[in-house]
Amino acid sequence: MFDQNRLSAWVAGVTHQNPLPLRLELWNGQAIDFSSEAPRVTIRVPHPSAARYLLRPSLSNLGTAYVEGDIEVRGSASDMIRVVNALARSTLKADGKLARIVRHFTHDRRKDAEAIRYHYDVSNAFYQQFLDPDMVYSCAYFEQGDEDLATAQVRKIDHILTKIRLRPDQTLLDIGCGWGALVLRAAQQFGARCVGITLSRNQYELARERVAQAGLADRVDIRLQDYRDVRGTFDRITSVGMFEHVGIRHLPEYFGIIGRLLAEDGVAMNHGITTTDPDNGETPYGGGEFIARYVFPQGELAHLGAVLKAMQQGNLEAYDVENLRRHYARTLSIWTENFEANAARIKDLAGEKRFRIWHVYLAGCAYAFDQDLISLYQIVCGKAGRHPRSLPWSRRYMYEQ
Repeated sequence: MFDQNRLSAWVAGVTHQNPLPLRLELWNGQAIDFSSEAPRVTIRVPHPSAARYLLRPSLSNLGTAYVEGDIEVRGSASDMIRVVNALARSTLKADGKLARIVRHFTHDRRKDAEAIRYHYDVSNAFYQQFLDPDMVYSCAYFEQGDEDLATAQVRKIDHILTKIRLRPDQTLLDIGCGWGALVLRAAQQFGARCVGITLSRNQYELARERVAQAGLADRVDIRLQDYRDVRGTFDRITSVGMFEHVGIRHLPEYFGIIGRLLAEDGVAMNHGITTTDPDNGETPYGGGEFIARYVFPQGELAHLGAVLKAMQQGNLEAYDVENLRRHYARTLSIWTENFEANAARIKDLAGEKRFRIWHVYLAGCAYAFDQDLISLYQIVCGKAGRHPRSLPWSRRYMYEQ
């Protein structure tokens, strides 16, 4: 039987250390407020056995309890995430098992393809509920900070294509092309000849439809293909929001493949999420464990230093590194708002459980970027050992209209 005294002692400890706009509703009808402030989040514990999650309130434990329906949580996702993180800080030590542990997964073609399908092949209609009309599922670029999401995503793509100095009739490989927005833009506005690859059947089919509708089948080739199986040489290579699936131990191989596919005078750009822990650890209090279980199987985040080292091991030289952490925090906040605004439709499309998973996942990621627990870097690179005269003198070209 659950010990009511333990729960009371825990509540007293939390409220003394960190009063929160939280109400706890117990199975016996008792309601406990954690501060004099009006509650912004309510956690309902329908049975005594569910109270165990509260006594060890890691992000993984409470996230699991919410997703599996063992507890009920009311409030906006952003408020939920702030309160849960505060509970974890008040109760748990950010060391030992709950520290930024380093987790490695075994990666091969089958496991990687299964992980991609699990995450992306929910349904295209599901992603349409919170992404922009072009369905760009990566960090947007807010030049002024007040742009709407659609504008910021187009500016992100243009920022990338300008950074790599894409020219008409150059060949471009986009690794992890999503629903095709970047290759379509590269062909339409920059005149490039493009290959986009993905392991998601849903992305592949819709991207091909979009290419056909745009009349660009002669300039854009969408393939259902693993990056390890690509052959040929490309003037430009982009990878946007994909390398998080590669695995830290495989990054030298990944960048080596990019180097092999890149023309001698080519330019590549890797855009991806990184950990801010120098030891490649996950976010504290079990957030990474929750994501690995429910959202991104096989996903691993490397520190920027590890990424740059792996690039060099892959015979690539980094030319330019840009931190877009603030941009991703903003992007995820907008996605979260869109997600909540379309909650009823999303529940119809994906079911209650997947709704709860993504509800906390999107807001949790926004919080992690906001708190500098994770970051986002665009790294422009080329083959190592090139003569410096092939490089621009300054970054001015990146911002020319």
